[in-house]
Amino acid sequence: MEKPIVLVIMDGVGKGDGGSGDAVVVAKTPTLDNLLATCPHTYLKAHGTAVGLPSDEDMGNSEVGHNALGCGQVYSQGAKLVGESIENGSLYVSDTWKELVANAEGKAMHFLGLLSDGNVHSNIHHLIALLRQAHAEGVKKAYCHILLDGRDVPATSALEYVGMLEDVLKELNTEGCDYAIASGGGRMQVTMDRYEANWGMVEKGWRTHVQGQGRIFNSAAEAIETFRAETGCIDQDLPAFVVGRNGEPVAPIANGDSVILFNFRGDRAQEISLAFDRKDFDKFDRPGYTGVKFAGMLQYDADLNIPENYLLQPPVIKNTLTEVMVAAGVNEYAVSETQKYGHVTYFWNGNRSGKVCEELETYEEIPSDVIPFEQAPAMKSKEITEKMVDAMASKRYQFLRCNFPNGDMVGHTGVMDAVVYAMECVDNGLKAIVEAADKYGYTVLITADHGNADQMTETKKGKTSVRTAHSLNPVPFIIYDKDNDWNILEGNYGLANVAPTVVKMMGLTAPECWEKSMV
Repeated sequence: MEKPIVLVIMDGVGKGDGGSGDAVVVAKTPTLDNLLATCPHTYLKAHGTAVGLPSDEDMGNSEVGHNALGCGQVYSQGAKLVGESIENGSLYVSDTWKELVANAEGKAMHFLGLLSDGNVHSNIHHLIALLRQAHAEGVKKAYCHILLDGRDVPATSALEYVGMLEDVLKELNTEGCDYAIASGGGRMQVTMDRYEANWGMVEKGWRTHVQGQGRIFNSAAEAIETFRAETGCIDQDLPAFVVGRNGEPVAPIANGDSVILFNFRGDRAQEISLAFDRKDFDKFDRPGYTGVKFAGMLQYDADLNIPENYLLQPPVIKNTLTEVMVAAGVNEYAVSETQKYGHVTYFWNGNRSGKVCEELETYEEIPSDVIPFEQAPAMKSKEITEKMVDAMASKRYQFLRCNFPNGDMVGHTGVMDAVVYAMECVDNGLKAIVEAADKYGYTVLITADHGNADQMTETKKGKTSVRTAHSLNPVPFIIYDKDNDWNILEGNYGLANVAPTVVKMMGLTAPECWEKSMV
């Protein structure tokens, strides 16, 4: 191995159209601009089939992106797995599904999850299929606890999805049946926290879905319209609500009921799963709770057994880059802040908790602030940079990686000025890492896991609006090495080509199942 390698992941930074809604171009990023002007580079496909999603209409996301970056292969991911199992009926013959349906006799079946077709955390069509199957199998009472998106889909599209769901519920309300929406709230306000950054979100969701606590409305649509008028919030930030009849909650989740968390992505599903699953749960009080029959769409963490019951087995990703590095005796270092720490560790290592080798791997997590990202768009970019430079200076590691979350997390807010500043903070980090590479003798690779900051507006039917979702744009892959002239081969590449390239540059041998190297 001639030189150690640093990989910088600029989360949510793709190649946009260069217009006024492209925060990557609008921002002052002299370091990134110079790297693109002077270094070997190409652009990688970071969505759809390149990362194991059903079609090229599906946006990439951080989880599948880091899976692909870290394993050098393309695996069928959550949305595709679930869709195939519903289509061929294998989901409904699983023991877990049968137990949930049987348990609902004389009780209720509840469906909790993100209501959209973004195909990042969930898909409303999966929910509808589960509802229809439950009805066909004789479930009399089924209730939906809906988390509003506006992040992986247009910012104010919730009423479209609610309308779609209400039409199906009306159809299923045959004699003796009660199918209804019971509660909800914006995904960034209730239930869907991740990496234990804000347990208060999960507690608020618990109080809403399980205890029926909160402001009561006659319908989900009424709640959305009222909160929009009162707060001006986009969907992801709408407060929690409870749907009621005669002033009382329609259907709080009761002890003994069946509950399915129909999200397939793991990061924002784990904490609420623990709240339902664990008898020794201690993050907040659950007065009177004795347990339900709970299952996730997938098992969100196999090593930690979260949750204990699930409808489908997630992909088992083998032959990861870390496994190759460990076999070769390479010392690795990974750092990010809480919001993306799991991405450079758990998802990078193929959905594996913990380390492959304690002696050869060092992970550092910088605690994220619990504050709206647009209010502090620098996030922890300065601290991540400092940790990275210190690790480079130590010369202890031969492969180092970091994730700057700014382009993604601030991009999701839709606040253009904040996203521009966020990109400038990332550029400052790049500058310091490149300077350290020159000083200490490293090759630097710069890439991203998907787009976001590169497309902050969208125009439909002549109307331009704020965009908070990921983009379908390719992402950069840049090689900075002042000592060697690397040549990127002609070809169409995706994120899964990064690991083979790293291995080739380090003089190691890639597994036969990997994609090809770009050099």
